[in-house]
Amino acid sequence: MKPLVRALAALILTIPAAGPAVSRQADDPPSRTIEITARRFEFEPKQITLKKGEAVTLAVTSQDVKHGFFSRPLGVDASLAPGETERIRLEPREAGSYTVICDHYCGSGHGGMKMTIVVE
Repeated sequence: MKPLVRALAALILTIPAAGPAVSRQADDPPSRTIEITARRFEFEPKQITLKKGEAVTLAVTSQDVKHGFFSRPLGVDASLAPGETERIRLEPREAGSYTVICDHYCGSGHGGMKMTIVVE
C-alpha cells in the first residue's frame, strides 16, 4: 500500500496547480507600463491588449471619486482613491478576453463602467 501512496503523491506534485490568470510575483521587472484613467463612468482606454506571459504594470488613476478596478479571472481587485495612482503588476497566463469593472458605487452610470483586457 505504501508504494501506491508514494506514487499518488508523486503524481499530485507533478500536476500544475490551477490559479488565477495573473501572476503578481516580482521575479522580473515589467517590460512596460500602461496608463489607465478611471472617471465617472468609464475607464480610458476602454480596451488594452497584452501578450500571454508578458509582465506589465497597469498604472490606474482615479480622476474624480473612489472607483474599483476588479476582474476575478485575472485576480485583480484594487481600490482607487481620487487623485492617486494604483500600480498593478500583471503577467497573464491564459489567452482570452477579460472584463474589468468598477466595483465601488460611483454614481448613476456605475453599472456601465467597464473595460476589456485582451490577452493574445
